[in-house]
Amino acid sequence: MKKLVFGLLPALVILLFSCKTKKKPEDKHFISVVSLFEKQVAHVDTSLYSITRYTVRDSLHTDTDYIPREKFREAAREFLELPDLSNPEIAGRFKEESRYDSLIRRVVIAYTPLDPKKEEIKKIELLVSPDIMEDSSNKVTSIIIDKVVNNRDGFLEKKMLWRTGKSFLVVTTTQQPGKPEETSSTRVVWNEEEPL
Repeated sequence: MKKLVFGLLPALVILLFSCKTKKKPEDKHFISVVSLFEKQVAHVDTSLYSITRYTVRDSLHTDTDYIPREKFREAAREFLELPDLSNPEIAGRFKEESRYDSLIRRVVIAYTPLDPKKEEIKKIELLVSPDIMEDSSNKVTSIIIDKVVNNRDGFLEKKMLWRTGKSFLVVTTTQQPGKPEETSSTRVVWNEEEPL
């Protein structure tokens, strides 16, 4: 009996260790949205565009001011601080879906969290032109981001839109306990004729 137990012991140990081997998470190759924003900011930093900011608070009051090129990075900070989906640790928390939208004639690549309750970023959508550019790539025409922070201090929602080579818009809705909801929007334009 002892020989049988000692003979089975190594086999049992090997079996236990082989079952404990973790599966390596799948290697996701998501688009680095942050690097797209970095390229845009670098382009504006070296351009001669006139950069205008329009700020609207609760649809009643509009402020217009001009941003010096040196301050553009600071104005675009919210976009530059988004999680980088090309980082494998962050990519493991998101899933990617793509589809062609015939109404807007764009390919839509959407990144959504696997566990929405744990992530502030609820969705990142890239709208990609199906037209092939000179360098054999497709152009990302717009990037849409939904961000929600909901905690005991209140509710914060940001709807963000970046129009490649033209402008960006951030609509912020906040509500603190016992206070009415407030909405503001900031639109920064550097290569458009008229604001929307």
